[in-house]
Amino acid sequence: MLLSPKEVGLWDLMKLLFYKNIGNRKFIDCRDDAIEESFSGRYVIFISIVLQKFLELVNGPLSWVGTAVEFMPNFVHANGGFFKLILNIFSGKMMLPNKESPEYLTAIGLLDIRRDLDHRIKHEDPRYTSALAVMAAKSAYENEAYIKETVEKYWKMEFLGFFNCWNDYEEDYTTQGFMWSGKKGDFELIGVCFRGTSPFNAKDWSSDVDLSWYKLPDIGKVHAGFLKALGLQKSQGLPNEIQFDDQRPYAYYAIRQKLKERLGNNPSAKFLITGHSLGAALSIVFPSILAYHNENDMLLRLEGVYTFGQPRVGDRKFGDYMKEVLVTRGLRYHRFVYCNDLVPRVPFDTSDHFFKHFGSCYYYNSFYKGQVLLEEPNKNYFSILAIIPMFANAFWELLRSFIMHYQNGPEYCETYTCRGWRLIGLLIAGLPAHGPQDYVNLTRLGSPELFTISSIDKSTNNVN
Repeated sequence: MLLSPKEVGLWDLMKLLFYKNIGNRKFIDCRDDAIEESFSGRYVIFISIVLQKFLELVNGPLSWVGTAVEFMPNFVHANGGFFKLILNIFSGKMMLPNKESPEYLTAIGLLDIRRDLDHRIKHEDPRYTSALAVMAAKSAYENEAYIKETVEKYWKMEFLGFFNCWNDYEEDYTTQGFMWSGKKGDFELIGVCFRGTSPFNAKDWSSDVDLSWYKLPDIGKVHAGFLKALGLQKSQGLPNEIQFDDQRPYAYYAIRQKLKERLGNNPSAKFLITGHSLGAALSIVFPSILAYHNENDMLLRLEGVYTFGQPRVGDRKFGDYMKEVLVTRGLRYHRFVYCNDLVPRVPFDTSDHFFKHFGSCYYYNSFYKGQVLLEEPNKNYFSILAIIPMFANAFWELLRSFIMHYQNGPEYCETYTCRGWRLIGLLIAGLPAHGPQDYVNLTRLGSPELFTISSIDKSTNNVN
């Protein structure tokens, strides 16, 4: 069931709520005899389409707001600080920020300016791969020059490429990611990272709220917005091979090709996949398509999947299939969830809707104490019993932003932008908790013992 919001009219949308036959709707691509008995099911489709239409309308204004938000901090930085900026204005030496500069930061980057890996976490530390993965997931929000400099200068690793990929349904380049390589002796670990939702990019949000689904035979139903972002095509679906177009690359095919080339150069090399938010969703869907295309040789070289703030991506059958894919090959799947982060709790997991998480949840509270659970607490976010604790925790996170660097070191001193972001948590508890800064912190401050637990389906484990 694929939704095409561009083709829907107001009257068609209103009829959707009251007529069970959805198969004859021109804006829904499904079987002609498809019936949706549940009003709540039709309401979810209705809301998804309304949100996508709204995002289409605000695409331009939202982008302008993002430019305005990012301009002043980057303007000050480009001129060497506030006081030097004043001098530059009067002396005629004022510098405007360059969006393609390796120093330019997006709104996400302004929340957490750290670029270095934690030098205290060595290769043999169980936290190492997760700590590397989250720094990649955070860096993926920035421009190519920033990422390249981060990998080469700060991580002392090899930058393998930046990907700016086409979405057939959005008819735009909506999916970004990058690859890098780190070596220790003869061992090489290649990283694949997908960018998450940019807060001022309406087309990213459109992928998130597209609650239609696409059924992969013998695998299950997958969130169609994520498949579209990876390379689902209007005319062909997801064929094993396509005629490659360098001008309009599809993320799955472009990254798979680059991976094959790199893995072919080193028989002992392995690769990991990571991402935050939307990037996290793409990170777990990517290996499912590899399995769908019987890319078994590649899957044997997969070291693990590390996701941060990942939303639900498929139904129970999809989860069971992916557990088999990962468990039979001994692969890690670390799905990290920080505290009240809203995004891992959507789309809602209810009896009427099929979106489910699978595997273990690596859950951390606001003191960065971890547990391995089957599901994050308060799994659907909205709970009367959870309201007061969530807002109390949001207040604590704001207070913590002023004091934690005294205990943990100057690298944990939060930016003014981040503290402003935490203020929003007093209005929408759980929204600031989705920022990458807390995911960086939990991989650095969390107990190493928890990171050794790699079972895909274990009962509760507490690590303090």
